[in-house]
Amino acid sequence: MNPQLQTIPARFATDLIAHLRDTPGFDPDCVQRAGIAPAQLQHDGARVTIEQLSSLYRLLAVQYDDETPGLFSRPLRNGTLKFLCLSMLDAPSLGVALHRFAGFFRLVLDDLQFELGESETGACVRLVEKGDLGERRILALEFMLLLVQGVASWMIEKPISFQRIDLAYPSPPHADEYPRMYPGPARFCQPVTALHLDPACLPLPIRRNKTALSAFLRNAPMDWFHVSASKRPVTHRVGDHLRERLAQPLTIEDVARTLHTSPRTLARRLAVEGSRFQSLKDSLRRDAAITLLTKTDEPVALIGAKIGFDDPSAFNRAFKQWTGSPPGAYRRQPRTERAKKDAPESAPS
Repeated sequence: MNPQLQTIPARFATDLIAHLRDTPGFDPDCVQRAGIAPAQLQHDGARVTIEQLSSLYRLLAVQYDDETPGLFSRPLRNGTLKFLCLSMLDAPSLGVALHRFAGFFRLVLDDLQFELGESETGACVRLVEKGDLGERRILALEFMLLLVQGVASWMIEKPISFQRIDLAYPSPPHADEYPRMYPGPARFCQPVTALHLDPACLPLPIRRNKTALSAFLRNAPMDWFHVSASKRPVTHRVGDHLRERLAQPLTIEDVARTLHTSPRTLARRLAVEGSRFQSLKDSLRRDAAITLLTKTDEPVALIGAKIGFDDPSAFNRAFKQWTGSPPGAYRRQPRTERAKKDAPESAPS
């Protein structure tokens, strides 16, 4: 799925700025400049698009000259990720590139070290905590997990496959979002945070070059979200089918008929992958609605119709149930005025 069409809990945005609010030079307008409406940060069910989160990240990275804004005891100055990727691009394989990744961060980061080693799956990248990450610990680990998978996937030009993901913390309230963030099953309360790789990935050649690097850095961290369809094939197949037909009132019976199976079998296969038909359909409609509300000036009623709601009041109720706010609250201001707002000064590079 295109990350530009995905949404994630707004807590990723609120947590990113929570520890920066009281620091010198904090710009209270950064949320608005990132195109995020106030209502998107006010409720437990509130969500932001990955594109909005990426805009907020880039603004903060430039403002604080830190590509991990405030997450660690010392900043990673703008340009750090560029030099990291440059050090990996001429590696003969992904395995060698990941060794360079680990060595690079041993030089620039005190609080967290990466170790590439063996595991029962064949290989793993461990995130070894060397210091107390404090209240930002889970966010910092989540962010660096995304960085590993983002850089590795970009280097080999396809989503990397993980056998599983170990997390050295209890399951957080937003754990049900992890399948949309990481391509592998998550296990919590583990001794160390680690990504367990398919060993077949390590010999893969590096396929990127310096020419493509600027765009990758400019989009960060949007291009770090790579979820492999091979891990949840039925969910992805049903999701793709629904995504192209959101305006149609499709039922599980309709989709099962198209996929040449029975509704009961389809429901069972989705359950094995941790999915349910109605939840999947609602999440797709929710994400499509939020994307349209934040990126276009289309009337709310028309957006509702595009995702299958002929009755505007029904769309209003459903959207409020999904996010805690009515659809109109996700509109910060008309798009023509948004376009006049200052863009991020520059992307991390």
